[in-house]
Amino acid sequence: MEVEPLPHGVSSSKVIGLLEYLDDHHGKEDIYKLAEAIHYELGELLAVIKMAEMLGLVETPGGDVVLTDLGRKILKSKVAQRKLIIREQLKKLKIFQHLIETLQKSEEGRLSRDVVLEELARLYPHENAEVLFKTIVNWGRYAELLGYNPDTQTLYLDEESFPARPQ
Repeated sequence: MEVEPLPHGVSSSKVIGLLEYLDDHHGKEDIYKLAEAIHYELGELLAVIKMAEMLGLVETPGGDVVLTDLGRKILKSKVAQRKLIIREQLKKLKIFQHLIETLQKSEEGRLSRDVVLEELARLYPHENAEVLFKTIVNWGRYAELLGYNPDTQTLYLDEESFPARPQ
């Protein structure tokens, strides 16, 4: 299965910040001007843009970053609605689809951190599984799609998004 990894270390606040900047600049900016204006290293900016693009919030035609209608909708939404939109977009990403399916098939709807790390290392042998795990957990928690218990080191589906299964 070809599953594209998430850009490392990109938070929801960085993506929202990118959307706000674009909105303030008529919804479009050249990537290099954008890097200079917001004082990001190009690599960091490209990771933020990639995450926003994976979520369908921006497009990148010909060296520009362009706000999509969904990106504009996010900006006009309250926090709860933003989380719902992001949740639905995350569900479209193959890595989240794979994790959701794996969690749903697991006996208790939970996976240990070690099992998830092994799976990430298998799917992405050239990526840092630990960093990718943290990125997935952060986005999953933000969107109230996934939960993570650091005490038991288990990943689980958020009960609000996935009601309990019948016994």
